[in-house]
Amino acid sequence: MQKGSIALKLFGFSLAWLIIALAFTAILLSNLYSRSLDNSLSENLEFHLETLVGASLSLENDKLSSNAISDPRFSRPASGFYWQVRYKNQVRGKNDEIINFSPSLVGSVLPTISIPFDNNNRRSVKKLDAFGTNIRMVERSISFDNSNLTIIVTGNLDEIFTQVNRFRSQTLIVLGAVGIMLAIMSAIVARFALKPIERISKAIEAIREGELSRIEGEYPKEIAPLADEVNELLRSNEQIVTRAKNQVGNLAHGLKTPLAVLRNEANLSKTKLAKIVKEEGDKMTNIVSSYLDRAQLSARSAIIGKKTNANKTLERLIRVMAKLHLNCDLEFIQPDNGDIFFRGEESDLEEMVGNLVDNGCKWAKSNIRITLSQGQNKDSLRIIVEDDGDGLTQKQMQLVLRRGVRLDEKAVGSGLGLDIVKELVDIYGGTLNLEQSILGGVMVKLDLPAIKRRL
Repeated sequence: MQKGSIALKLFGFSLAWLIIALAFTAILLSNLYSRSLDNSLSENLEFHLETLVGASLSLENDKLSSNAISDPRFSRPASGFYWQVRYKNQVRGKNDEIINFSPSLVGSVLPTISIPFDNNNRRSVKKLDAFGTNIRMVERSISFDNSNLTIIVTGNLDEIFTQVNRFRSQTLIVLGAVGIMLAIMSAIVARFALKPIERISKAIEAIREGELSRIEGEYPKEIAPLADEVNELLRSNEQIVTRAKNQVGNLAHGLKTPLAVLRNEANLSKTKLAKIVKEEGDKMTNIVSSYLDRAQLSARSAIIGKKTNANKTLERLIRVMAKLHLNCDLEFIQPDNGDIFFRGEESDLEEMVGNLVDNGCKWAKSNIRITLSQGQNKDSLRIIVEDDGDGLTQKQMQLVLRRGVRLDEKAVGSGLGLDIVKELVDIYGGTLNLEQSILGGVMVKLDLPAIKRRL
């Protein structure tokens, strides 16, 4: 059962965090840069303002030179850089009039400032000029001898906005490149951080396929407890299987002797009770033997790490079967691209295939074909046993897998052969299916777990 990828989730979380962090960084840097440019403009305007104040106070007449500020932007119309001087004198009858202004202000009027002056008789605001340009206005008021001098200097804020936008675009490009590099680094880190888990996964797979008996090697302190717990689980599983085997043996010895005594005593008597005891004793013996066999099979298949070379095992088994059934011609077909390994005990594979081949030889006319191949999945194998007998109907194929069912009572046997095969197949998690063979008889398909082939 799988649910997503840890590496993919780590990469996704890292990428999302990087996007948020870098976007916030871009906004923060842009705001800091904008404030820096605005402060620089304000300081520059304050300098020009002090220059105009000094020049105005040192003049004997009211007229300032148009070159009072050497910055050429104050000479270019609609530049957003303006200066203006207003004068008010009650004694001379002059009432708050503009006595001088920069050449850039020709043909336009500065917007009014409504906020009050601060303690230093200064005030600063952002406004739109007559041309729709955003400007920073700095104004200072000076009072002397019943007179008042008000000087205003402005600067273009749109130029700052343009520079900030250009800076923001460049910042996004740079931070985007940094983000891509950090995302790649995050993916690499996530991949390397999960390497120990991949190593444990491969070690567990090697244990399951019989290549290792326990997890070996050194792991980080976060992963080491997992490896230790798996090794402890393997050790505990082996002990449980060993105890189960011992208990099955003890139970077999403990029950066989009392049952044998009961049957022997019943044989010495001819009474009706003795006959019943003998019949029931035989049933109990069969039942005990059957369940003890199942318990032994379950205990044996629970051992992890067993593997069997299916090619060699079937070759040896077929040679034996050919000697037992001289009237049958046994053909063995196996893959040419290497051996296939069954994940289980060799004796179990021999018992399953041996029962199928033996049963096929009983009903075949002359030919038996056994085919070994890789299953549909890499971790399975398929064994097909076909004969050229009379075959079975669909109903007979369903009945023949039932315990003890025999379709021909004249044939020698108990009818338990296919049932034993089915028991083993179920224990190993395989499948057993019967179909019609092109040879004319029955085709038995046996799918079993196999060791994954490494190509």
